[in-house]
Amino acid sequence: MVMMKHSFFSLSLLLIILFHSTTTSSQTPAPSPSSSPTDIIRILKKAGGFTTLIRLLTTTQVSTQINAQLLNSNNGITLFAPNDNAFSSLKPGFLNSLSDQQKDELIQFHVLPTFVTITNFDTLSNPVRTQAGDDPERLALNITSSGSQVNLTTGVVNTTVGGSVYSDHQLAIYQVDKVLLPRDFFVPKPPPPPAPAPLKGKDSKKKSEDGAVSPAGDNSDAMSLKKHMHGIWVFVGVVAVFSL
Repeated sequence: MVMMKHSFFSLSLLLIILFHSTTTSSQTPAPSPSSSPTDIIRILKKAGGFTTLIRLLTTTQVSTQINAQLLNSNNGITLFAPNDNAFSSLKPGFLNSLSDQQKDELIQFHVLPTFVTITNFDTLSNPVRTQAGDDPERLALNITSSGSQVNLTTGVVNTTVGGSVYSDHQLAIYQVDKVLLPRDFFVPKPPPPPAPAPLKGKDSKKKSEDGAVSPAGDNSDAMSLKKHMHGIWVFVGVVAVFSL
């Protein structure tokens, strides 16, 4: 009898423990899957039609830079993405004629260092600063908007935003039908200023002058001594003649 009571008590205690564990586990929320960092190449591949842009973003490592900015900054990024047709309309051989530095500048010229929605372009001040720089003569990008139409001009190219490719409140990608070419590629660069001529020190100038004067002074003294000796011999000669 005692054994049965002990077994019943043990079974009851086990059931209570199991019930409590089940209830606790059901109340514990499942861990939310961690969101993967933004990958601009993955986004463009999924959208399709941006093969040349993807290649340039990769070879210039601008894609790595953009992903790092999105991870470490709260300002966001806006990318104007020329599609493959836009690159095909360039002059044949144009991209191959660019140096690595110019290719980097070209891609950076399509990137704004802030997140801009399609309805907020009218809040920007022209010329708009891109990640290529803010030189108003060589890297100017002017943006005007009217409603949902956004116009872009570089002084070389005029185009409009063709639509939104991607937006997540941190990264905005807008398709453009022309490659944004900066004036920097077409305006001759000013020649570098000539190097200043080296200035001669006062000491070296003085030494030079002293060196030039010293021989003349020595020659003058020698001539004076010679004339003086000649005068003495003439005087001696005259005295000798009169003595005779």
